[in-house]
Amino acid sequence: MPQSCDADAVPTSLVTGATAGIGLAFARALAGRGDDLVLVARDEPRLSALAGELTDAYAVSVRALSADLASDDGVARVAAALTDTEAPVDLLVNNAGFGLAAAFVESPAADEVRALNVMVRAPMLLCHAALPGMLTRGRGTIVNVSSVAGFLPRGTYGAHKAWLTGFSGWLDLTHRAQGVRVLALCPGFVRTEFHRRMDVDMTGIPGWMWLDADRVVATALADLDRGVRVSIPSRRYQVLARLARVAPLRLTERAGRRAGR
Repeated sequence: MPQSCDADAVPTSLVTGATAGIGLAFARALAGRGDDLVLVARDEPRLSALAGELTDAYAVSVRALSADLASDDGVARVAAALTDTEAPVDLLVNNAGFGLAAAFVESPAADEVRALNVMVRAPMLLCHAALPGMLTRGRGTIVNVSSVAGFLPRGTYGAHKAWLTGFSGWLDLTHRAQGVRVLALCPGFVRTEFHRRMDVDMTGIPGWMWLDADRVVATALADLDRGVRVSIPSRRYQVLARLARVAPLRLTERAGRRAGR
């Protein structure tokens, strides 16, 4: 994974949605390997507590940056950190996201716009902010946390993730030769707070479909080292993603009701 040319420099990683789930797993894994961190989330007390916990556990520098990525001000605050030439960010993890329980026709338009802003607009703008500095330095890495739902008919959530996966692949194809890597991470169901926050009953999902957040992150980091462009943790979801490309729509529609982040 591209890092600083100075062998003595400590790499800095910025993670959005860092206080829970996959974002928290990234924060712990990156601190564990010695990265300094900029952690982004809306819940400032929880964010500050996590920063203290990681500083104590791993002796790394951790900056807590409270921001709502659905807002212009929140995105601007994070973009400013990404364009700070005095403290360059080596790795950006665009992880912030959420699901909507209501069907599209029943969901308030404001909720749909907020989801679009957090899972499409914010990652696009943060990539746009991070890339110039990375390209100037000739190194950098971006991980966009997408979903296997992007390969399936899955409402606006799946549509957002389909866009993010495609965007990530294009960025990597365009900038890899210039020293910048971009990875789309596409997990299925992961044991996090994601579905509980949606207030959705997930008891009907079989145990074999669930993934562990720490293993998802370990797979992503290993796939970065291997030069992979789209990381799909676990063989079962890799098979599902391949089938989604060739199976009739009626079959992928049925699978789409069962697969998610």
